[in-house]
Amino acid sequence: MKPVFLIGYMGCGKTTVGEALAQELNVPYIDLDQLIEDTCGMSVVNIFQQMGENRFRQMESSSLRQVASMSDVIVGCGGGTPCHGGNMALMNDAGITVWLTTSPERITARLLLPEQKCKRPKFKDLPDEAVLPLVQTELEKRTPYYSQAQLQFDSTDIETAETTVRTARRLARVLRSLA
Repeated sequence: MKPVFLIGYMGCGKTTVGEALAQELNVPYIDLDQLIEDTCGMSVVNIFQQMGENRFRQMESSSLRQVASMSDVIVGCGGGTPCHGGNMALMNDAGITVWLTTSPERITARLLLPEQKCKRPKFKDLPDEAVLPLVQTELEKRTPYYSQAQLQFDSTDIETAETTVRTARRLARVLRSLA
């Protein structure tokens, strides 16, 4: 199987669905940001702070090329990955791209969970009422990239372990039908 690239805005469920999907398909799950962190020896936040976004995006594209050459993997991409450096074309050429979709309100609710908000530098210091407008604005900017995905898949119902497994099974069936 070609690599499957999960794309979408932060909080759409790329990691949650990706890990469950990988288990369902019995293949590895690769979190692109985690791969970058492991390779570089520092967090994405620190890379941004110390090296800048341009350097991070170079590292991201390099890591993406590395996983694009693999087979039988599920890759969870950063929310901005499709929007830079020809990455969307690379993913579409190398594998299957899946845009995980859910409403801005659902994304916001997930990002406002205390365990999520504290790890998201963009939202950490924002008042809660400012998160939804920012999510909506950024989704509008990124939708032209996300909409180039070969598949769109609703990731709204992943709030429990049981619904996450059901969602992953549905996506696995779709992917198997393409093979």
